[in-house]
Amino acid sequence: MFKVMFYSPRIAPNTGNAIRMVAGTGCELHLVEPLGFDLSEPKLRRAGLDYHDLASVTVHADLDAAWAAVLPARVFAFTAHSETSFAAVDYRPGDVLLFGPEPTGLDAETLGDPNVTTSVRIPMLAGRRSLNLSNAAAVAVYEAWRQNGFAGAT
Repeated sequence: MFKVMFYSPRIAPNTGNAIRMVAGTGCELHLVEPLGFDLSEPKLRRAGLDYHDLASVTVHADLDAAWAAVLPARVFAFTAHSETSFAAVDYRPGDVLLFGPEPTGLDAETLGDPNVTTSVRIPMLAGRRSLNLSNAAAVAVYEAWRQNGFAGAT
């Protein structure tokens, strides 16, 4: 399945929602420190409900450690600054869907990392800054999963 990577997430409920989403889709969630919250925070637990035991969640000390765990794989960095639509990608199981911290998104150094295959964007109306992190991740995962026939779904 796909690997969702949150680089330095700041808001616990967004990560809790992502935990619930990866549990429901069979994806892996990779969190890259520093995190803006403690993993035991009640807001994170509440957002993830009882899905924590059903989700594959790994915390990495830094981006190099995360790369060591997920590569080789294609890495799609999600940013509002890309010209390429996320829907124009032919996703394959094992691909990494990389998202930056709230509210800034991925920085130029991370977007330029040689492990990033390409950057993509989720279309929005003009004048809008970004989608909520967990919503953006869900949109991306479901498009990638749809392209692969919702493998494993009932």
